[in-house]
Amino acid sequence: MIRNVIFDIGNVLTDFRWNEFLQDKGFDEAMIQRIAKASVLSPFWAEFDRGEWDTDKLLREFAKLDPEIEDELYRAFGDIREMVTKRDYAIPWIKELKSKGYGVYYLSNYSYKAYVDCIDALDFIPFMDGGILSFQDRVIKPDAEIYRLLLSRYGLKAEECVFLDDTPANVEAAKKLGFAGIVFGTREQAQEELRALGVC
Repeated sequence: MIRNVIFDIGNVLTDFRWNEFLQDKGFDEAMIQRIAKASVLSPFWAEFDRGEWDTDKLLREFAKLDPEIEDELYRAFGDIREMVTKRDYAIPWIKELKSKGYGVYYLSNYSYKAYVDCIDALDFIPFMDGGILSFQDRVIKPDAEIYRLLLSRYGLKAEECVFLDDTPANVEAAKKLGFAGIVFGTREQAQEELRALGVC
């Protein structure tokens, strides 16, 4: 029986709108693709979420990937307010699940800078029972350690948890540890799959 619902944050409870964010900064499509390749789509982004690197180190590493756009990279990521934004359904959905007796947690790859610059987008956290932001514990999905840490910290059993994430590899990692898993596309699709698991 599922007793706990565990949410990823980006593109599940919030919008991780990096493309639109770069458009808002005035970059054209060609430059956005170059910036993305050297940043959010690079392996270095995961180290940012892991909390091992500060912003200065991250930007230096980004610039090594495409030195010609160093200035653009600094302009893009010096201030990342509005990169992560609210989804209006987050708090009502959490409240609904909790009113039905479910434990509700978060498990997210999330950087310290995003936490500081986009704190308004995380207004749902006080309504949840707890969770893990990767930068705080220096571990990221899909490493098995982060899922085990969530279970041990809150005294949860994997077989009583369902994990929702928009990245299939993260869901598969949870399933290997005994969680039920849903690859998140839309709230409506996720709710339908939750109902199929008896979560309603």
